[in-house]
Amino acid sequence: HRGAALVRKCCLPPFKHTEQDMQDLFDYCAQDVRAMRAISKSLRELSADELADYHVNERINDRGVLVDVDLCQAAVRYAQAELVEIERRVVELTEGQVTSVRSPKMRAWVLERLGPQARKLARAFKGGEVKDSIDKSVRANLLAVEDEDEVPSTVAEVIQAADDLWASSTAKFSRLARLADEEDDRVRGAFVFAGGAATGRASSYGAQVHNFPRKSAKEPDNVRRAMLRGHDLVPTYGARVTDVLKQMLRPALTPAPGHVFVVADWSAIEGRVNPWLSGSAAGEAKLDIYRKGLDPYIFNAAATFGSTYEAVKAEYEAGEADKRMVGKVQELALAFAGSIGAFASMGRAYGVSFSDAQAQRVVDAWRRANPWAVAFWSDLERAYWSAMRHPGHEFSAGRVAYLYDRQHLWYVLPSSRVLCYPYAKVEGDEITYAKAAWKPAADATEWPRARLWRGLACENVTQAAAHDILRSALRVLEPDGVVLHVHDEIVVETPEAGAEAMLARVQQVMAAPPAWAEGLPLASEAKIMRRYGK
Repeated sequence: HRGAALVRKCCLPPFKHTEQDMQDLFDYCAQDVRAMRAISKSLRELSADELADYHVNERINDRGVLVDVDLCQAAVRYAQAELVEIERRVVELTEGQVTSVRSPKMRAWVLERLGPQARKLARAFKGGEVKDSIDKSVRANLLAVEDEDEVPSTVAEVIQAADDLWASSTAKFSRLARLADEEDDRVRGAFVFAGGAATGRASSYGAQVHNFPRKSAKEPDNVRRAMLRGHDLVPTYGARVTDVLKQMLRPALTPAPGHVFVVADWSAIEGRVNPWLSGSAAGEAKLDIYRKGLDPYIFNAAATFGSTYEAVKAEYEAGEADKRMVGKVQELALAFAGSIGAFASMGRAYGVSFSDAQAQRVVDAWRRANPWAVAFWSDLERAYWSAMRHPGHEFSAGRVAYLYDRQHLWYVLPSSRVLCYPYAKVEGDEITYAKAAWKPAADATEWPRARLWRGLACENVTQAAAHDILRSALRVLEPDGVVLHVHDEIVVETPEAGAEAMLARVQQVMAAPPAWAEGLPLASEAKIMRRYGK
């Protein structure tokens, strides 16, 4: 805080600083250098691949991506007007008891009017204890409840108003417009290399493209035209203004004149990497589903409902998608040791609802159909516990290995990249570690500690290895004009005249696994777009 105050006094007009302030600033800066030198000396050297990947990331940052500033400014105007209307409606619904959706009174008002079962959905585990919450996931769960006795319609409307306000895209549009360089309207520096501490995945900075809603407007140019002219957006383009604006966030990023985007993402990258990492015969059987071009969701559904692959596929093609949807929720919710809670939470997002007893049968069915998974979770747990108990010795689980050096718990991926759970220690029957991040909380005085368990370990190694696949592809494709990369997605800005050739090149590169991932079946989908979308 002292350093920030000195910077404001000494480096920003009207420069109301004293000679002592300047000396204090000099001392502050000198200590910064000492700290950075000490940290630099304590860190291991980057490998050649890591250094190359860092440079790739920075060239993408320097290239930037074009922002439709006019669209962003129009979106901010709509969002501000919608905010006024949301607040007015909340006052009306609560008969004046709640005057601001952001106030604690709103949460209390909602909680007092929930039924007993809905009340359970409003409890979340935070900071080691169960607390009442009205956060994003809780709101989604409550809005999915159709029982009026549990969530009265008036309460549901207030929850929806809060969701609209808190999910408002105002800040995102405003930030994009503000970050766009005046010279060319491109936003730069959007990616933090290795921002994800446990996996080394890139994270977003500034533009925060990793947090953009996946859904995009079907006719973004028409919506943009209406927004710039100040026309009504509802109901022509959506049920609520906030929904329309969220669907225009991705389209706010555009290629330069005469160029288009080639937007490509891997198909079920984590669903493929996870069984491959297990290095087991059962894992290979799962990978054969992808190698044969079969649908893993239909495979899951057939096993769950005691049917055949062909029968479920025929139902799906005839428009009966319920069974396949269950198979999809299974794959998304259960691959990292999730159980009925994870299935129920994911199911609500996809309109799938079962009783606890039914959900348990669905979980058990998926695990029977994917025997590699339970065995891999157990192997990971055995390996990291063995490493903690035998410092200096390496223990493997599938294609991953762990080593504890009496201070940090390390794991090495098939790519040879090394990652870390810092300051790991055994506490009772648990292993905990410092949950470090590149950007700590504003009021933090020390790193919080997290618990390592087999589901988290599986998620970390899978996402880290999938990110290595991304890094490998970016090394090849970056010179072709990569402007964005988001987890399993790569966006290339290319001249319109050569777009088809670039699309074929991108698909070819993304389908070829790196040398260390021999046998991993990859597939990607790519589209040519005039605005960023999904």
